Amino acid sequence: MTGLTLLGLIMLIVMIGAIFIGFPISFTLLFLAFAFGYFGLGEVVFSLAYFQTIGLMKEELFAAVPLFIFMRYLTEQAGLMERLFTAFRMLLAPIRGALFAVVILTATVFAMATGIVGAAVTVLGIMASPIMIKTGYDAKLSAGCITAGGTLGILIPPSVMLIVMGPVIGVSVAELYSAAFGPGFLLAGIYLAYLMTRAFINPKLGPPVPMDERVNSFGALVWEVAIGVVPLLLLISAVLGSMLGGLATPTEASAIGAFGAALLAIAYRRLSFAGLKRAVLSTTATSSMVLLLAMTSNIFGAVFSRLGTATWITETMLALPFGPVVMLLMVLAIIFVLGWPFEWPAIILVFLPIFYPVVEALKPALGQSLGIAPDMVMIWFGAVVAVTLQTAFLSPPVAMSAYYLRQVVREWSLATIYKGMFEFMVLQCIAIALIIVFPRIVTYLPDQLRSDIASEKVEQIDDSQNRLEEDPFKSMQEESGAAKEEK
Repeated sequence: MTGLTLLGLIMLIVMIGAIFIGFPISFTLLFLAFAFGYFGLGEVVFSLAYFQTIGLMKEELFAAVPLFIFMRYLTEQAGLMERLFTAFRMLLAPIRGALFAVVILTATVFAMATGIVGAAVTVLGIMASPIMIKTGYDAKLSAGCITAGGTLGILIPPSVMLIVMGPVIGVSVAELYSAAFGPGFLLAGIYLAYLMTRAFINPKLGPPVPMDERVNSFGALVWEVAIGVVPLLLLISAVLGSMLGGLATPTEASAIGAFGAALLAIAYRRLSFAGLKRAVLSTTATSSMVLLLAMTSNIFGAVFSRLGTATWITETMLALPFGPVVMLLMVLAIIFVLGWPFEWPAIILVFLPIFYPVVEALKPALGQSLGIAPDMVMIWFGAVVAVTLQTAFLSPPVAMSAYYLRQVVREWSLATIYKGMFEFMVLQCIAIALIIVFPRIVTYLPDQLRSDIASEKVEQIDDSQNRLEEDPFKSMQEESGAAKEEK
């Protein structure tokens, strides 16, 4: 280890310690990058920071971040989640564990329209907890259901986290989105199966919705589903369908989503000037936080790499006498532990680039061990990291989802919420194991999309060849004859 490598390692340790103490992440990264960089590299650190900032500003993909966040605030203002919850509650009222199913289905559908955790947990807590408490639902299962369902927003597209992760691991966001659908729906299915099984075995844990809370009119039920579910599904189809179908880039799809959310807010008569102002200010604040952290972590990572510490960590890990799958599990375990004290932007932008070269070097061996193509390894890795970070949201002692829920549901103690979350954390670990054992859960949809694109290209080439094989003189004579007739 050289002196510069040791300096970079000290910088990393100081950074972790400073953030644990409570210093702001972005300014800590920037200060340490300049301080340690100037000490080790001299004035070149300022030029390095300049070029890294300019390069990041040219990344068009980050324009999708504020647009998707704006879409989220507008869908909240339009009351789409409340309408969705009401529609599912009316539809599923007679079955055991109805409210469990309503929460998971609402969270899954709404995750495809927001991609944010805090809002989903908070709104679900406000809507679901009163009727769950009134109906006599088990407090632990109810709290775990709401927090676990709310965390689906960081995994199921259009997740803002996946937009930020894509450039970091060198994967297109469209492919990363397509890879995240399998794990997202797998988790929702596992949650739903677990809750409904528990409610079926012991009806006291989740009884049906009381008769006085149900809607007996079939017409009213159809109308509520039509206005509560269909518009949101159309919005989701327009955003994700255009992106996955190759009709729009992520940035263009985010613009479609923001425009569609605004139209729905107008249609539901929920868009006011004051609400629009709040949405714009909230979008600006959230986007500024993410993008500032992206810039400062980019500078920090550049200095860290220039000092040679990143290369030393990669070489040290690759020299360990472990197989590729064990190395992968080590990386996931580190990311999981980092998810306790750190928010996902810090992990994706600061720590993931440190481990990315290790996984990149192991691509051929990992592809062979997992039974997937080497060019699919990073797509699969991105999806597994997303599920791991989602698990960290449910892991005490920091687990932010617990605090989001505790703020709006005072009847449930933090201990009760933690106990409920622990059950779903076990389900998360089962899902991660399934994704590792059966990687096609992640790679199936990206493979299909690649095959469709390849087929379209082959058809275009065949059409071009057929046109070239036609008699060119015949077409020229036809054009000449048509011109003479016009004269």
